[in-house]
Amino acid sequence: MEVNTPPAHPTLDTSTEADEVQLACFRRMSPLERLQAGCRMSQRGRRLAVEAIRRLHPGADADEIRLRSIAQAYGTRLADDVSAWLRMRRG
Repeated sequence: MEVNTPPAHPTLDTSTEADEVQLACFRRMSPLERLQAGCRMSQRGRRLAVEAIRRLHPGADADEIRLRSIAQAYGTRLADDVSAWLRMRRG
């Protein structure tokens, strides 16, 4: 059963018409295609976040960038735990 309701959270930077076109495109996709599109968007978002961290912290090494990325996505507590684990692993 298909329900024709407007998006729950209208976007601030996209016209209503563009939102409707995008929604129509998603509705034409199979469940697998929607999943794949969602995964691609998620991967792109993570890449953009890492690129922003690199620009803000140009001297950061790979571990620092990973830890900052973890902190941004999951919170500083997890990033601190991962940092402690890395230090322990390295001895």
